[in-house]
Formats: sequence, structure tokens, C-alpha cells
Amino acid sequence: MTYREEITLKEAAARKRCNLQTIRRMIASGQLPAHRFGPRLIRIYADDLEKVGHPLGSAGAA
Repeated sequence: MTYREEITLKEAAARKRCNLQTIRRMIASGQLPAHRFGPRLIRIYADDLEKVGHPLGSAGAA
């Protein structure tokens, strides 16, 4: 069995350099798979985070 690194939402936000709420929205929309352990504990696999693109997409600022 292969080990998959689990990270917190806060760690995911730091790795993607985005807001924690952005990570939560990505999970809610189904863009980013997450795993809930109990009523509050949520973890993301690091390799799943790497598979999704930048949370802001490819559109640049005006």
C-alpha cells in the first residue's frame, strides 16, 4: 500500500498561495477532493492538491 501525504486546509492554502476560503470553495465545488474525519477534521491528499491548477485559473489581473 502506498502512503499518501495528508495535509490540512491551512497547509493547502499556503502551498497554493491563496486564502483558506478559496480552498474551502474548491472543495465545495468538487474541484478538490477532501476527506472528513469527524465533524471538524478535514484533510486533503497533497497529490490531489498538485493535480488542480492555480485556484485563480489562467485569467490574469486587468
